[in-house]
Amino acid sequence: MMTNINAVRTQLEAIVGPEVFDFETNENFAESYREQRKVFLLSRMKLQAKLMIIIGLTLTAFFVWVNEGIPQKIHAFKIGLLIEFFIILCWFLCKNPLARRYPQMIFLSLCWSATCAIQIDTAILFNYVEPLTNIWNLMFITQATIIPVQWRIHLISQVGTIVCYLGLCVVYRPTFKFPIAHYIEQGIYLFWTAIICVFSVYLYEKLKKKEFRAKRELEIAQEQSEKLLLNILPAVIAKQLKLQPTTIADIFHEVTVLFADIVGFTELSSHTSPPELVELLNQIFCLFDELAERHGIEKIKTIGDAYMAVAGLPNYQSDHALAIANMALDMQKAMIEFNQQNNLSFQIRVGISTGPVVAGVIGLKKFAYDLWGDTVNTASRMESHGIPDNIQICEATYQLLKDKYLLEKRGLIKIKGKGEMMTYLLHGRKMSDIG
Repeated sequence: MMTNINAVRTQLEAIVGPEVFDFETNENFAESYREQRKVFLLSRMKLQAKLMIIIGLTLTAFFVWVNEGIPQKIHAFKIGLLIEFFIILCWFLCKNPLARRYPQMIFLSLCWSATCAIQIDTAILFNYVEPLTNIWNLMFITQATIIPVQWRIHLISQVGTIVCYLGLCVVYRPTFKFPIAHYIEQGIYLFWTAIICVFSVYLYEKLKKKEFRAKRELEIAQEQSEKLLLNILPAVIAKQLKLQPTTIADIFHEVTVLFADIVGFTELSSHTSPPELVELLNQIFCLFDELAERHGIEKIKTIGDAYMAVAGLPNYQSDHALAIANMALDMQKAMIEFNQQNNLSFQIRVGISTGPVVAGVIGLKKFAYDLWGDTVNTASRMESHGIPDNIQICEATYQLLKDKYLLEKRGLIKIKGKGEMMTYLLHGRKMSDIG
């Protein structure tokens, strides 16, 4: 799996840049990882609080039962009740919005409610300052297994427990009941328990970070591949192709097709370097892409310095002819502005045709969404037999635009492969329809 991720990562770095995948220094990655761990920390603390409530009630009942004498039973009950109060308080704090900001404080409170609080209570009530290492060990191991998040706060909770106990020793100056060797033995057990717990949490966190990084790399790779796919195919077709990887060919009974060609670009290529030529063409086609996006038109492809687009597919569009007409007029304006900004004199020749087409994806490699049919051929002929700086349309398109646009009858012209055809020139929208 990691080999595949690394391969995808290498390919995508070449496209979007290596800085996107530099997770060690990427602030977005660090923030999203911290947020994910906070959610995990809170959910696990809620679970541990519930377990501690159940265990606390059980132990309280046990100590009340085993202690002899009413005063001792009352003291045991008070200690158990106080500890349960702290645990329940931590449980409610886990559900508070502030818990998302300061989960570490709740973690420490939950730990110390079962270590420091018990030690302090027994010292106050019974003047008993013997180290409760069994409870400490149980708490450290429980937190390391249930809440293995951020080894540093595990270490702080352990150190805090020891510091609390040493503070009580300074205040009460206890007389120890067992030989010093007993406490050394208990201290060694406690030390290694703490080290193992902290180290296991450290290793677990390191593993989770690697898993999170791999998951994010895979998600980003999928997002980038999805974007690349949607730049090649319409969203509907991309989804259909993923679900059914076979030939896709759909009949659309009425769409409007546009062909645009940059007049003078071929002549310019003879005395302009290829990089400069490509940069100019890219700037122009990017303007056309923005117009297609604005008018809800599907770009099909570019062929050299020719641009092909269609309205009315893959999703039905009732005003397909109007959308293409508006885009064609805006393309003329965009070309004028481009010439003024770059001190050039390009002209654009546009051809438009309306009718049925077949659209789809064919072949096994290098998928491309394309159109076929007489309507496509006619639109291409309208462009190639057109006039520079003019938009030439066929009879079918004229019938859809005549009520809202300024049109000039050009007359019958001889079209290669189709004979004579009646054509019209689109000059603009009628004043009553502007705005």
